[in-house]
Formats: sequence, C-alpha cells, structure tokens
Amino acid sequence: LPHHHNDSRQAPPPPPPRPFVTLTFATSLDSSLALAPGVRTILSGPQSKAMTHFLRSRHAAICVGVGTALADDPGLNCRLSSTSGGTQHQPRPIVIDPHARWAITEDAKVLQLARAGQGLAPIIVVAEGTEPPAERRALLERHGGRFLFVEARADGGGGGRRFGWEDVLAAVAAEGLESIMIEGGGQIINSLLTPPDSGLIDSVIVTIAPTWLGQGGVVVSPARATANAASLRLTGVEWHPLGEDVVLCGRISR
Repeated sequence: LPHHHNDSRQAPPPPPPRPFVTLTFATSLDSSLALAPGVRTILSGPQSKAMTHFLRSRHAAICVGVGTALADDPGLNCRLSSTSGGTQHQPRPIVIDPHARWAITEDAKVLQLARAGQGLAPIIVVAEGTEPPAERRALLERHGGRFLFVEARADGGGGGRRFGWEDVLAAVAAEGLESIMIEGGGQIINSLLTPPDSGLIDSVIVTIAPTWLGQGGVVVSPARATANAASLRLTGVEWHPLGEDVVLCGRISR
C-alpha cells in the first residue's frame, strides 16, 4: 500500500456546478430591446426567429425575467420541436421572479402549451421566505412545473431583493439542467453582463435588426465595475446575415 503523509495543505474546493450559459437577445441598432418597459416589441425577422427556436431545441432550459413573463405572456417553447410532437427537445422554462409577482393562471400560454404536449411547464425561481399562494403552487405542479426557492440578498436601494447569478445557476444545475439559454428582459441581461457575473457567460448570440427604436427604450447597457474599468468585449466573433438581420456570435473576452 502507498504511504500517506499527513499534509495540512488542502486542495481548494471544486467550483460549484453550473450549466453552460448562452446569453441571447434581439436588439435594434441603438441597442434597444423594446420601445418602453412592458411594451412587446418585435425585432427579429423570420429567419433569425427560426434560429432562436433551433437554439432552444439545443438547450435544456430557457430563462426570462418576470417582467418579460408579465409583458409578453411568452410560450417559452421550441416551435420546431412542437411541430414534430413530444417534449424530448423542449427546454424547461425558468422564470426569475424573486417576489412571486407572476400570477400565473390556467390561461398562461406556457401552460396551454404544456397541456398540449408542445412545451414544458415553468420552474419559477422565487426568494427563500416568499410564500406563493397555495393554488398557484398546485397549478404549477399539476402541469409538471414548480417553484424553486433560492436565497436572495438585499438590493442596495429600495428595499428589494435580488439573486446572485451563481446561486441561480447552481440551483438550475441541481435540477439536472446542463445548459440554459438566457433571453431577457433588459434587467436580466444587464445584470448578467455586469462584471463579475459576465464571467459566467459561455456564449453570446445577438440578433441585430436594421431599425432604430429611439430614446426611452429598454437598452442593453451593463454597469461598469469601476469608472475606469476595461470595457466588456467579445472575442472569437462571427457575423451571420439572416434575412435583413445580422447575428453576432462570440464569447466574453477574459
């Protein structure tokens, strides 16, 4: 048998598991996602929209914030897979909702699709200590979804609470979901692009539409870590024209 020495030095703990993270969204030429908060704004053309649904079929989960859920009533499924039947290539919807604001009902599009076998019911991420109504919990579980409780910390001003992205991604990994496609809205995208959380992103895919939305829109513009910090930049960049749109792919430069 090999001789074991007592060594007071310990190896550093392994990093917590997390899924592969793709950040993807559609933007105007002036970096806007929508005309105004809560206003549904169509930017992608049919070709780039088809690309988005193909990407959804290649991810285990798709993530949006509660603002998007309230404004758009999104289906959060893959239309390419829904036409062929079955849910084996459908992503699991993840909705970030710290205060359980989304009063999801039977009529929500995501639940209609789940009942039709054309999508999966959502996992709604809420802050520990939040008590969603029992009927809402029962509704989700009846469709195969559920609430997922994650610790949230105080959010500086306003008395609100926000999640740390590492905590959210660790909770997603614990659900057995090995990849996640984060699609919006503005607050979600900007928070993830803000260092150091930007280091959690594995891939960035941005559809750029040939339009200006004008001032007052919901803009992608993450905060800087410090006033003189190096700018956030993509590397390994590729550009793909799709119809009238152009799709930008890359990785966050380390």
